[in-house]
Order: sequence, then C-alpha cells, then structure tokens
Amino acid sequence: MSEGIILEEAPDIHQQFQVSSPALMVIFGASGDLANRKLLPATYRLSQQRLLPPNFVILGYARSPLSDDEFRQRARTSMLTNPEVEFQSADWDLFAPRLYYLAGEYDDAEGFQRLRDRMTMLEEQWNIGGNRLFYLSTPPSVYEPVITCLGAAGLVEPASRQSWTRVVIEKPFGSDLQSAHKLNDHVLSVFNEEQVYRIDHYLGKETVQNVLVFRFANGIFEPIWNRNYVDNVQITVAESIGVEGRGGYYEKSGALRDMMQNHLLQLVSLTAMEPPIAIDAKAVRDQKVNLLQAIRPMQPEEVPDYVVRAQYGAGTAATRPVPAYLDENGVACDSTTETYVAWRLEIDNWRWQGVPFYLRTGKALPRKASEISVTFRRAPHLLFDSTEGFDYPSGQDETGVRATNQGLRLNGDSLSRNVLTMRIQPDEGITLKTLAKRPGPSVNLTPVNLEFTYGHSFGEPPDAYQRLLLDVVLGDSTLFTRRDEVELAWQRITQVLDGWRMQEELSRNGRNPFRLPHYPAGTWGPKEADTLLEKEGQHWVTE
Repeated sequence: MSEGIILEEAPDIHQQFQVSSPALMVIFGASGDLANRKLLPATYRLSQQRLLPPNFVILGYARSPLSDDEFRQRARTSMLTNPEVEFQSADWDLFAPRLYYLAGEYDDAEGFQRLRDRMTMLEEQWNIGGNRLFYLSTPPSVYEPVITCLGAAGLVEPASRQSWTRVVIEKPFGSDLQSAHKLNDHVLSVFNEEQVYRIDHYLGKETVQNVLVFRFANGIFEPIWNRNYVDNVQITVAESIGVEGRGGYYEKSGALRDMMQNHLLQLVSLTAMEPPIAIDAKAVRDQKVNLLQAIRPMQPEEVPDYVVRAQYGAGTAATRPVPAYLDENGVACDSTTETYVAWRLEIDNWRWQGVPFYLRTGKALPRKASEISVTFRRAPHLLFDSTEGFDYPSGQDETGVRATNQGLRLNGDSLSRNVLTMRIQPDEGITLKTLAKRPGPSVNLTPVNLEFTYGHSFGEPPDAYQRLLLDVVLGDSTLFTRRDEVELAWQRITQVLDGWRMQEELSRNGRNPFRLPHYPAGTWGPKEADTLLEKEGQHWVTE
C-alpha cells in the first residue's frame, strides 16, 4: 500500500442497521405480482443479510387456492428469475419453512377468523411474541373491506405492551382529495396513525434518501439552495414504455394520479423542504407538510396556463415500436386520459419565492429517467460572455447557438449556468456541470461535468422494498407518508383535475370535441411542454 494512504474498511452491515425483532407478516394479495416480484424477494434478501431473525414468519393470504408447498414453490421460482436476488440454496432452505399460505376472500368474516386461528398457531409454533405486520398488496378497491375485517376479527390491538401491530398500505391512496380523505377516515377508525405506514417505494431508493444527505450534510450547498442563487428546478420522471396492454387500468388513473401525486411531489418536498431539527419521522414529515402547504394553489381557470397534458401517438421508444395510446386495448377512442403531464408550480415561501419548479412525467419517452436538475443563476458579471470565447460541442454553430430536436436555441448565457443533476435512476449519481477553459492560447470555454456515480463508489443500490420493509418492522416511519401529507398532495392534484374538468365542459358546451395534444412515442413530449418553459426563457435540461 502506498505510504500516506489509509483505506477505511466498510463497516459490517449489522453495525449500520439494527436487526429486527421477531414478527408475523401477513401479505394480503400474496399470489399477486407485487408480492412475488418485490415483497418476497426483499424479505429473502433481508434474511440473507441476517437483518431479520430466524423467527420472522410470512403468511400469505389471497383468493387463489394454494397449499403451503405451492406457495413456497411460486416464491422460489420468483427468486430464481429475479436478477436482483442472489439465490443460495442454503439460505433458501432456512427461509422456505417460514412461508405459509391461507386462501380466503377479502370481505369474508369467516375467512378472517380462520386467519386469526392460523396466526395464533404460527405465533406459538415460532415463539414470535405477538408482533404483527399486515401488508395490503391488493387492488385499492379491497383496502376498506380488509381493514374492516381485521378490526372485526380482533387483529388490530397489540397482544401485549411489549408487542406491536402495524399495517402497510400501497399506493394509490385514493384517487382525489375526497376519496383519500374517506379512506383515511376508514383506516383510522380501526388503526391509529402510529400503526399506519403508507408506502411510496420511491422514498426507499437510496438515491432519493441521498437528496437529504446531499443538502444537509454538505455545508457547501445549503447556503446557495435558495432563490438568491437558484434560477429554476426541474424534476423529470420518464418511462420509455407505453401502457403495454394495460389500457383499461391506465384509463382510471393517468399520469397525474399515477406519478405526479406521489413520486414527483415527494421529490419536490425533499428538494425544497426546510432543514428538519432531526432526521426522525415527525421532524422530517413536518417539514414536508410545510412545503406542500406552500405550493401555490390554482383556480380551475388558471390550470391551462400552468399544466400541459398530452397522449403519445405511434412511434419508436427505446428501439421498440409503440402503438398510439388511443389504439391500446381497453382505451376509449375519445379518451382524454393523459400519458404525459408537465407542470410549472411555484412555492410561496421565503426560500423559493419566484423560483419556478418544472415537473414532467410521461410514458413512451426516449429513455427511462428520474432526475432532479437544479439550474443556478449565472455569474453577475460574465467576463467570458462572448461568442468567440466558447468552444462549442457538436450540434452548435459558430454563433454560439445550439439547436435541439425541439428547435430550442441556446446562447452563451445558457452555457454559463451551472446545473446540478441528481439522478435517481438509472445510472444513479450526481453531476455538476461547470465551465472550464480548454488548453490553448485563446480562452475557449467548454462545459465539463464533475460526477459521482453511486455504482462506482458503493456498488449497485439495494431494492427500495428492502429498506422500507425493514423500517416498518423497526417502527421507523420517516420514509412513509402521514395523513396530512397525503391529503395535501391530493388537494393540489385535485385542483388540476378540477381545471381539466372545466376545460372539457367548456369544450362540450361549445359543441367541440375535446382532444389532447399528441407527441410521437420516443420524443420528449408535446411542443406545448416546450412552450411552457420557452415563454420564460427556459428549456428542459434532460433531453
């Protein structure tokens, strides 16, 4: 080893994480896709890492008639075909005996009595001690019946002062403010808020959690993280696939409900929130709620000025042909369900007043990407603000103008802005774009990137569900959403939905069929989304 270089050995995983207590985890919808693709592999990986004790037991509950052995075989198959799982026969032989299954309906009181009896037997057999975790991996339509039956079967109250009972509820948590409020009322009539874990898997991603670390653990950035230095913030969550035959399901949601209400508003909260007094559940979630309250509300008639929606047409995305959304199975020929949303929002508080936040999400875009880009203001006096001073990458001409696919033109002022990009997925990492002088006798400037890549420094990040499941068992709700947070997000989304309804009603009253703008699959969205930024002298960074 070279003299003067000290390599610090990575700490053992058990020094970083607390090993959980014994528990019985009941997965409702255990025969479904989420359970087999995410939940069972996540618990298996946690068991491999010895972060779950030997008497952590899983009981699957669903309508499909399966035996314990059939359930175990399904789980084994899902492990073997999952590229994120390092399957080891010895580990599987320890894990498989802790998997059980019970068939039943989600609204059947008798079925839940059988569930209670089976749980009691397993708790005694494995000496679990009364800790119970219920995971609702089901369609949202059965959330209320399951919650009702759990309460009626006496499965909600902890068995003793030393034990606990918790419930995890998957998104979507409602479809608008009214339905979210109703569901919250129902859940909290059976459980108390401390027992409820509303999950958004985005918050379990290591790179999302790194947003807080990046902001609050590095003294260099927080002093400039405000309206005095930031020009605009852009958040993009793009998918390269279309609805892929799931048109009937997607017609009931759309991009606004499916992605904007949870993933993107969560990223807005983490990017823009004030520093919490501590990294604990109450302090972090209090600041996220404060931020959501500060998002400027919109009247219905204002929505078209701030929000663009569109549908993808036929094209090629990520080298694969994609049919037009209106040609997908289950999609009405006159559908107004959006597959793309761009939203310019403002935050009315001291830190961010006047700084636009541009959000966009869509299907059938050129590539999969989840990114937060913070564009800083230019230097107050540009010593090198001349077209002769720049060395332009390919695609730019000698006048200092670069043309993109959308026809956007950039000048020296645009090149002079520093852009910090946090990549959530894929290629997880952080890039800071700066300007540097190229070698030579003249002052030729060119953009260069200072880059950190997660995989190069730490290896591939673990699946989000591993972290979130462990947090639930440990009782840490920091990365889960609280009732007021969910309802505030839906309040802002419902204002957009109200504006869209008014827009469609006005069109019908004028006897004109309402049609959404279209964008070819494989492009970055409709021209209206570019115009949303161009009218303020901005452009999309991720293109």
